[in-house]
Amino acid sequence: MTAPGTDLERGRDCYARRAWADTYRLLSKADAATPLAPEDLDLLAIAAYMLGRHEDFMALMERLHAVQLEAGALVPAAHTAFWIGMHLFTSGEIGPGGGWIARARRLVERDGSDCVERGYMLLPEAFGHEGSGDYARAAELAGQAVSYAERFGDRDLLALAMHERGHMLVKQRRESEGLRLLDESMVSVVSGELSPIVSGIVYCGVILGCQDAFDLRRAREWTAALSRWCEGQSDLVAFTGRCRVHRAEVLQLDGAWRDALEEAQEALDRSLAGRNRRSAGQAAYVRGEVLRQQGELAAAEDAYREASALGREPQPGWALLRLAQGEVETAAAALRRALAESDERTRRAALLPACVEVMVVAGDSAEARASCTELEAIATGHEQGMLGALAAQARGAVELADGQPRAALPALRRAVELWEDLAAPYESSRARVLLSIACRELGDEDAARLELDCARRVFEELGATELARLEAIAPPEPDSHGLTPRELEVLRLVAAGRTNKQIAAELVLSERTVHRHMSNIFVKLRVSSRSAATAYAYEHQLV
Repeated sequence: MTAPGTDLERGRDCYARRAWADTYRLLSKADAATPLAPEDLDLLAIAAYMLGRHEDFMALMERLHAVQLEAGALVPAAHTAFWIGMHLFTSGEIGPGGGWIARARRLVERDGSDCVERGYMLLPEAFGHEGSGDYARAAELAGQAVSYAERFGDRDLLALAMHERGHMLVKQRRESEGLRLLDESMVSVVSGELSPIVSGIVYCGVILGCQDAFDLRRAREWTAALSRWCEGQSDLVAFTGRCRVHRAEVLQLDGAWRDALEEAQEALDRSLAGRNRRSAGQAAYVRGEVLRQQGELAAAEDAYREASALGREPQPGWALLRLAQGEVETAAAALRRALAESDERTRRAALLPACVEVMVVAGDSAEARASCTELEAIATGHEQGMLGALAAQARGAVELADGQPRAALPALRRAVELWEDLAAPYESSRARVLLSIACRELGDEDAARLELDCARRVFEELGATELARLEAIAPPEPDSHGLTPRELEVLRLVAAGRTNKQIAAELVLSERTVHRHMSNIFVKLRVSSRSAATAYAYEHQLV
């Protein structure tokens, strides 16, 4: 028995309270006086991990493994080897990680007993199949691990395996089954049943699963829960980078862009400190997205470059940045390349809305329609959520670009309704701008102005770059000779000697749309040529 008040006893108490810095300090002090027993050495290693002390964590785990081997405790030694291997895997050290997992399997086989560690050994195999795109086999292996966990009453393995199986079912388009498993795995986390490291892994994994399912509501709810978990451990370092990435993503959708930028920068710093390059790359990408939406294009480009350097593919944000810079063909080529090398449904669903937007501007109606049709197919069964909103907005944009405002109208109204229901003000306002154009082209100037006014208010609050474009698509003013602001802008560029292709690039429109504006200008001004339109513009002081 240890006397109350000793460093060891107080260190254990701090561990129970998740006071990681005190746990590490006190148990290290106790260890210096008398080498810790395996169970306390494990607590010290966990504290090191939660504080982001990765070298210390690895040294302590290797020491624990050696102590267990020396004592002939093969199964505990295998368990420790498993966690060493998994940590190396997540740090990008695939060879050493594979070596430790192989050692863990060998120790289990050498022991020969029927133990829960056999279930743990199934997880790296499942992750391998996930990485190769064989989601069915990964789900099957995770299900086998669930059986081991239930038979031996191992809550950590149950949560790990259940959330992995749920994620794999989501990737197989079995979202309702998968999301139920993800939710169930979170129950044990929220109730405090799991060990600290497993709690963090499951929190982040479940949120990623919700994002893959495009379930924005669930992602928001579990992100809030993860934030509370992190905030309850004041000196926690591990998982806080990923947590802040999730918070930044939610804040971006919520329209809290200033807070999103701060969270993303903090996430980037913490992820780099925690050696989580994947999380750091996503944090840099989120920064790029917010900066692009604010019109800070140079800063956005720097952020996307940083994301790329950290291993995060910067599409579709990079292509939309190039579109905003007027480099339409560059944007189109980037998205074609990204789509060509991705056959994963979730990844394509993230790329296709941008592809529709870029191809509309590029005047490639066939490719825009094909992308829209594929997106609608992916969204089948999810018409009420984020995927449904993306698909409806894409359909409206395609019909509008093809001169079919009547066909565009119901899709755009649906998009606005869905985005509003999801509390995504920026996306809702972008859909309202398209809706305004459709109303105007159908002759309903009052409705066009109402939709545009709603969008303007939101863009002003957000500081969105779209605000600068609104005047160009507003309904006509009395002294504009019947021309809309967009038509006036086109006329001024014609008078400056621009070709339709140059106008399309400068205004981020398709050539077909520019041609339609030119036809409207000729009819309204009662002229029949570009030179006559130019003369009219100068005569009536429209330039």
